[in-house]
Amino acid sequence: MKFFDLTLLRKYITLSVVMTGVLCGVLLVLRSLEIITFVLLPFFIAFGVFFVLSVFLFWHSISRPLFLILRQMEALLSGRPYKKIYTDRVDEVGVLAHFFNEVTKHLSSFTGEIQQGERMKEELSTAAAIQRSILPSTTPVLPGLLVSANTRPAAEVGGDSFDFVTTGDRTIFYVGDVTGHGVPAGLIMTMVNMLVYTYGEIYPNIYDLMVSLNRQLKRRIQNARYMTMVMMQWNHVEKKLSYVGAGHEHILVFRSKTGMVEVIKTGGIALGMVPDASKLIQEIPLSLEENDMVLLYTDGITEARNMTGGMFGLERLQESFLRYAAQYNPDGVSQHIVDDLQHFAEGCLPGDDITLIVLKRAEK
Repeated sequence: MKFFDLTLLRKYITLSVVMTGVLCGVLLVLRSLEIITFVLLPFFIAFGVFFVLSVFLFWHSISRPLFLILRQMEALLSGRPYKKIYTDRVDEVGVLAHFFNEVTKHLSSFTGEIQQGERMKEELSTAAAIQRSILPSTTPVLPGLLVSANTRPAAEVGGDSFDFVTTGDRTIFYVGDVTGHGVPAGLIMTMVNMLVYTYGEIYPNIYDLMVSLNRQLKRRIQNARYMTMVMMQWNHVEKKLSYVGAGHEHILVFRSKTGMVEVIKTGGIALGMVPDASKLIQEIPLSLEENDMVLLYTDGITEARNMTGGMFGLERLQESFLRYAAQYNPDGVSQHIVDDLQHFAEGCLPGDDITLIVLKRAEK
């Protein structure tokens, strides 16, 4: 029925008109029957005045305030500008106005958070793009050594770092892992990258480079943050490899003659933990024969977990390395290890950044 589609004011007026019509009909019937007297006339006049006043009061106290609230609600729902409703009423109309004000207040706050989140997302994307541009897009071609690198950040901005710096007849390369991930870790990673490039031109060996790198990081980062690293140097002329450890993961070496994987502790102390690491680190030679392979990695691989909470672990990494080292070149070994890791952790998001560097001693 159309009656039930009307506004409250129209419903009230319609009902009042119907009631007035009924009373007028009764009045006409009584008059035709000559029953009406002048005694009843004041009653009908009073009713008419009451009707007019009640319509006005209903419109002023209920219908008009509700109309104003509904107009703001329609503006909100249609995406148009809306205004706060000011009222000191404590009845149902006041409750509706207060409810609308509270909803729109939190909605404005939520909208601001969304906008701020969008800005932060855009800034993170920019930071991630800058970080990707810093990391090497290709691996170097080195005399007597094949190289492959693979990295996958857990967040938009990661804390894992690696690079290759060639100066003269030597190439320096490293794998590093800043505590945590995200923007703070990414900033430290970027700082380290720039320092390695600078110091690589200054110092003749990676021991002095690492001592200076640690000193600069200790001065510039908070005590709660540090960076583990293993740095290697390949001499193009002598075809010799050496390394310096800074509290990083193990070095895995596949020996082609024995078909075994050797596990070497990198030693040292993480960068940024002590002011002077000169007595805590050392440069150590690592002999390689033809077809031997070296695997460097970050703990995002060994500490990756599956749905049951189990970790991939060093033993599984050794098994994967041993399985593929005799069959594939460094690119193939790196890709197959990553595939094994993804199969193990299927259904679980990575909890940390993942970085691999695989080296193979080529012909002498």
